[in-house]
Amino acid sequence: MKLQKLIDKKNDAAKYMVAEITHIIKTFEKRDPGSKGEKQACEYMADVLKNECGCEDVKVESFKENPRSFFGWIYFTMTFVLLAIVLFFFFPIASILLICAGFFIVLAQFGVYKKLIDRCFPEKTGHNVTAYKKCTGETKRRIIFNGHPDAAWEWPVNYALGGVGFEGHAIICVVGALFYLVLSVIHLIKNGFTPEFNTSDPIVKAALWGLLFAPFMIGLYWMVNYKRPVDGANDNLSGCYMGIAILKALKDEGIELENTEIGVVLTGSEEAGLRGSKAWCEAHKDEFNDVPTFFYSYDTIYDPKYLMVNYRDLNGTVKVDKDVSDLFMEAAKELGIHCSKGMVPPLGGATDSAAFAQAGLRATGITGLNHKLESYYHTRRDTYDNMNEQGLADCYAVSVRVLEKFDAGAKQ
Repeated sequence: MKLQKLIDKKNDAAKYMVAEITHIIKTFEKRDPGSKGEKQACEYMADVLKNECGCEDVKVESFKENPRSFFGWIYFTMTFVLLAIVLFFFFPIASILLICAGFFIVLAQFGVYKKLIDRCFPEKTGHNVTAYKKCTGETKRRIIFNGHPDAAWEWPVNYALGGVGFEGHAIICVVGALFYLVLSVIHLIKNGFTPEFNTSDPIVKAALWGLLFAPFMIGLYWMVNYKRPVDGANDNLSGCYMGIAILKALKDEGIELENTEIGVVLTGSEEAGLRGSKAWCEAHKDEFNDVPTFFYSYDTIYDPKYLMVNYRDLNGTVKVDKDVSDLFMEAAKELGIHCSKGMVPPLGGATDSAAFAQAGLRATGITGLNHKLESYYHTRRDTYDNMNEQGLADCYAVSVRVLEKFDAGAKQ
């Protein structure tokens, strides 16, 4: 079915999204992972999907999680490294083991989002929303639009110094840990398991100079401010409302699709390591074997010049579905809207498409942000009055064209 009428009203759709996002931020509590505010936002958007978007089947589902574990590696890794610095002078083998253990924890917990240390942190209840708009005839295909309703805890260094300062701080800590790891190996080979503390030894002198890294490592304990969840207008109510705005426009225009079912899935606690999308996949992944199903995960739809399809996700470690990704690129090209082919880079985190792809579902991630961190990202500047209507309108228009092409049988 032709949907050009919806595309022509893309600016109205963008204004609708901003108005709704503003309402949520002004009305409900902060939406950090597993919070009351996250639940309130989920319940509100579920009501919108049911009463304003014509979804017949709408559910708010809960799941258990340990949200602060995602950045919990900081306490383990930094403590291990700082202990390793002290033990370097007396037991270099212990220093080596502690640094290696610290790196293993950060790579498992943040590098690939494994639940390695979750049980060490308090349990909370997160929430997901699942909504479907059925087609009028036989279901031959299904498309699902996804966003995450939770908001991040503030990153103080990014707020104060921007992305260069934030990333520089992290890099200095990594370099410092590797510096002591190399020195510890040399120290062990040269002086044995229990060397004497000898300040005339060049290795020991280098280690003493290396203490300049220690303040940066100690500062990393405050990388995340759990007392200040941000508003999360762009990251990621913008992603939540992409699918909602499409369904709202379809209903307002009285358009019913004959053979394409449309879903909106809002997965909570993405900022805690994709906990909501992973829980959703565990509960629902076997429900999509009947017809071709495409998942589009939206995250931080902000600047139109950075609209991007991410062909790899989760720090570049997860490959997403090529057909799903290509369809979005083709739709953007047809409309003359700029869209880049890219990836979520190492240290760039992830979108929920990574969890869907890991579960064997056909998914891709759509972002509208500079992967070189900007000052609004995970800071108090991510507000409803700092949104980009052109970025929202362009992404919406491409998404509608994707729906149109998918409904016509493209890429299935």
